[in-house]
Amino acid sequence: MPSSCFVADHSAPTPVDLVPASAVEAYLEAHSEYAATVLRSEGFAAKAGELVRLPDMTGNLSRIVFGVGDNKDALCVAKLSASLKEGVYRFDYIPEDCDPQMLAVAWADGAYKFDRYLSKKHTPPQLVIADEAALEIATNFADAIHLLRDLVNTPAQDMTPEILAGQVADLAEEFGADLTVTAGDDLVEANFPLVHAVGRAAADAPRVIELSWGNADHPKLALVGKGITYDTGGLDIKTGGYMRLMKKDMGGSAHAIALARLVMSFKLPVRLKLVVPAAENAIGAGAFRPGDVLSSRKGLTVEIDNTDAEGRLVLADALVRAQEEGDPDLLIDFATLTGAARVALGPEVAPFYTPSDDVANAIAAAAEKAGDPAWRMPLWEPYYEMLSSPIADMKNSASGPMGGSITAALFLKKFVETENWVHWDVWAWRNAKYGNSEGAAAQGLRAMFGVLSARYKA
Repeated sequence: MPSSCFVADHSAPTPVDLVPASAVEAYLEAHSEYAATVLRSEGFAAKAGELVRLPDMTGNLSRIVFGVGDNKDALCVAKLSASLKEGVYRFDYIPEDCDPQMLAVAWADGAYKFDRYLSKKHTPPQLVIADEAALEIATNFADAIHLLRDLVNTPAQDMTPEILAGQVADLAEEFGADLTVTAGDDLVEANFPLVHAVGRAAADAPRVIELSWGNADHPKLALVGKGITYDTGGLDIKTGGYMRLMKKDMGGSAHAIALARLVMSFKLPVRLKLVVPAAENAIGAGAFRPGDVLSSRKGLTVEIDNTDAEGRLVLADALVRAQEEGDPDLLIDFATLTGAARVALGPEVAPFYTPSDDVANAIAAAAEKAGDPAWRMPLWEPYYEMLSSPIADMKNSASGPMGGSITAALFLKKFVETENWVHWDVWAWRNAKYGNSEGAAAQGLRAMFGVLSARYKA
């Protein structure tokens, strides 16, 4: 089923012209004197996000004219689809250097609304994509990104570890993948001690969710996503302001799940392994404590310096598990791991870490092509000293406030055996933009899939 924001055909779609600022005069000269007069009277200069509903001589809507400014924002068109009423539209005029695939992604971005709890449901504007192959590509991206945003936007009351496991189960059923879920005290028996410790105080039991798909002879691709469905901070409790958005602390798992969906929907020739450690970092009689020393799946011991540094704990066990069925050709993890990443790069640029220059260069190129901003951060090994403990192999949190995203990545690196590893420290959120209110957003997803498509020749 095509995404509801796209349609293969329509008898009378409303035409839409996308005009860059550099071509506005040429655009006006190419149209009727009447149209040019109306646009000039509106002061249309094709600034990014500028929209004019152009009437015909009888006053009825003739076409939509939308400015894309310098045409450098890949998601600029999201403001267009966010602004349009229910109806069917087609692109009549687009700049020569626009990628139709990215235009479709941007359209889907703006057309999305999280309306689960609204009495009045949203009917998105639909874009005509007549080419069957292009429609399938647009639909695959829209479905994956909308799934990601739905997962992150859903309040923790309706996105528990059990429910998150159900979402992965639905994905496994859709694509014929294998699914294994280990939950509760079985995690101890199965040697996931860190996942169990983080989630054991919650009413909904922690669990490790594993999905496997594809031919075992193909290159192994391992995806891991932090699935903390709500983060109180544990006994090192967050203040109210910092806790307010912690429904999104499973945003890493949402990214990994969405990327798995893209891999399967595009049928990449890989052996896919998705591992999601899901837990709620709750406060209760069984909560782990500052000063506790915990074992890990790898055998390394961890002294708990701060219970609010729990995401790296569950990821540690999951990363080890993701490497146990043979060395992966590529190991990728996504996590809403640190506020330090936001301080360093702000809300829109997604930092990533990798020991491999080749992988880093591939991500940089894919991010540029997709308009999905990303920046490589250093795995600065002298900072390991900040994680040293006198009574355990390491601490889970650095001894000072500086370099918090780097030290978190270094912690994870202790549990990784391959050079072809990428760690994304994403926000999974967006402030109000493109005509929509704040909410979940994909970060690094399109860039990372661009790498996978090139690497595995999709």
